[in-house]
Amino acid sequence: MISFPEIKTERLLLRQFNDRDLENVFRGLSHPDIIKYYGVSYDSLDATKAQMAFFADLEKNGTGIWWAICSPDNQVFYGAGGLNGLIRAHQKAEVGFWLMPEYWGKGIMQEAMPLICNYGFREMGLHRIEGIVETENENCKKAMAKLGFMHEGTMRECEIKNGKFISLDIFALLKD
Repeated sequence: MISFPEIKTERLLLRQFNDRDLENVFRGLSHPDIIKYYGVSYDSLDATKAQMAFFADLEKNGTGIWWAICSPDNQVFYGAGGLNGLIRAHQKAEVGFWLMPEYWGKGIMQEAMPLICNYGFREMGLHRIEGIVETENENCKKAMAKLGFMHEGTMRECEIKNGKFISLDIFALLKD
């Protein structure tokens, strides 16, 4: 069995999720500021186990990979990021990312996202990485542009969230 790829820089550790992460994932995916523009949320630790199973199943099923994003000494949990929705025939996947609000604006996303994308291009053989962002999420759209993702268009009122139609912007990064 191939071991899970750990990625480490001076400031970050991207590692496999484990059972000890359950409370942090729940804290993140139940936080109103995070779930405002995120498609997943949980109201209990028990329900959050579904997200932990999703992380594990991605790699097991070969449909993606998600990392816990932590301090280099693994003492502080910052958030999560990864690739899912892998379509090997088209050499593409969707990137996702969330951070605990206390770590917003500290350059963590700007450092971790290129690590995730480079892994996708080099190790997974991707040609295209897509980012789907709620149109109202201005901060995320600005971050995607800073990371070199090109805005390709808007799917108007394409999903229902909290009983209302929402629009989604599509961003993409192509392998150089």
